[in-house]
Amino acid sequence: MPGYDIKRALKACYAPTNTDWALVDVPAQGFLAVDGKGDPNTSPDYVRAVESLYAVAYTIKFGGKADGRDFVVGPLEGLWWSDDPAVFTTRAKDAWQWRMLISQPDWVTDEHVDRATEAARKKKKSIVDVRREVLHEGTSAQVLHRGPYDDEGPVLAKLHDEYLAANNLRMAGHHHEIYLSDPRRTEPAKLKTILRQPVRPV
Repeated sequence: MPGYDIKRALKACYAPTNTDWALVDVPAQGFLAVDGKGDPNTSPDYVRAVESLYAVAYTIKFGGKADGRDFVVGPLEGLWWSDDPAVFTTRAKDAWQWRMLISQPDWVTDEHVDRATEAARKKKKSIVDVRREVLHEGTSAQVLHRGPYDDEGPVLAKLHDEYLAANNLRMAGHHHEIYLSDPRRTEPAKLKTILRQPVRPV
């Protein structure tokens, strides 16, 4: 039997088809998480964070498989924020703060994460501390963006300047992105990224 796959289990959240903003209800989920700040294209901390997340995720996966609890490692995700939300529409990346994430099955505990982090660090000393975090975004505006990451600006501007006001909503959490494509193997025009913003009624 195939293992647990978050993209199948939560299709509305991980396999949307809408290319304009629409609402979705996002349940509570456990994640592996690493925080940082700065331009993800140039920050060595970002590289180490992503490397560490995958190393720990696959260590947990292989340990779970040995115990009969296999799962598909989910896509890389990121929460992004700044004191000035305009830095996202202007792409002022040095001002970005981020929390990179990989979703985990419900059975994964803090202890699993701590053990897997130490095991991964024994193989590669550059592995940074990875923690388990529960995120419950609830009602969120979400859209499937196709194309380069730097083309997200107008899509986000439409959310901030039009969609929220038209639907009597306000932002209620960090900007969230889910990377469905591997940028190392996918040309920019074909990248698929889920853009998500938790919202609440005004």
